[in-house]
Amino acid sequence: MSAALTVLGIAPGVTVQDEGRPGWLMQGLSRGGAADRLALAEGAALLGQSPACAAFEMVGAGGRFRAERALRIALTGAEMDARIDGRALRWSASHRMEPGAVLEIGGARRGSYGYLHVGGGLDTAVELGSRAAHLTCRIGRRVAAGDSYATGPDPDPEGRAQELAVEDRLAGGTLRLVPGPQTELFPEPVRARLETLTFRRLPRASRQGVPLGAVGGEAGLDGAAGLTVVSDLVQPGDVQVLGDGTPMVLGPECQTTGGYPRLGRVHPADLQRAMQAPPGADLRFAWITPAEALKLEAARRAAASDLPNRLSPLVRHPSEVPDLLTRQLIGGVVSGHPDHHPLDPEPESR
Repeated sequence: MSAALTVLGIAPGVTVQDEGRPGWLMQGLSRGGAADRLALAEGAALLGQSPACAAFEMVGAGGRFRAERALRIALTGAEMDARIDGRALRWSASHRMEPGAVLEIGGARRGSYGYLHVGGGLDTAVELGSRAAHLTCRIGRRVAAGDSYATGPDPDPEGRAQELAVEDRLAGGTLRLVPGPQTELFPEPVRARLETLTFRRLPRASRQGVPLGAVGGEAGLDGAAGLTVVSDLVQPGDVQVLGDGTPMVLGPECQTTGGYPRLGRVHPADLQRAMQAPPGADLRFAWITPAEALKLEAARRAAASDLPNRLSPLVRHPSEVPDLLTRQLIGGVVSGHPDHHPLDPEPESR
């Protein structure tokens, strides 16, 4: 298809991401994909399309994009300042762009990874079964000013704007930790002490992992300092403990093997919370049993499947309507027409 969106300006670190590349660990390639995969599912629900559709992942800030034709967009993940032709947009919602309209996405107000979805998904080259950039392995590249992007077929091009109520996962919180094969390498007092500590997300976090420093002058997991193991398989969510006792929550572009011991694994239901934590956010760990982890995984999958049922029509606040004084605000009340919204133009008389 022809170009649907042109990049006029872009912040560093913006890439195209989807659900990643499972099945390549033996070849040394981690899954990659979106840092917040739940945000992918939320965007798909808002646009009525598959979660496999590729979107822009924006790290800390977005950019400026011009619509080359009418299209639908959705904004999910980290909340950023966003406007179409100067009109403020609601986050965790879908919107329509007319040909020539300019979308501006600024810095993050909350969270770290924001997502810009388009109806039909970004139609970029597929490599090893995915459109996701994996910069650590030199697959794909960062989005650059001047780039133009085509999209796949929009499943509902005339669909109404929607919004989605989402659980807050953008400011830190508790990470539920599942024991793993190396958990018992850590002395029991160290494992017990873990739940009493508050950690802070350190600035050097990236898509490879999120390092955590203990708050209040507390030592890290000092009982494990210097512990090493034979290099072993690692995956996103694993918590490696570095030589100085610093826990590192591995992200989607982590290495596939490592020699630091793994304390456990952050449950997939909480991994996006670790990735979305902004610099300085507080995070804590809580142990759960394998049986609890299985129940939590079933609940996570059910909640993702239920996202389309949690949508509601986007009702714009009057401050978001630039031509408010030209609108007939009581027309829907007078006519009682079920499809007429007070902020829509008055239907033509018949």
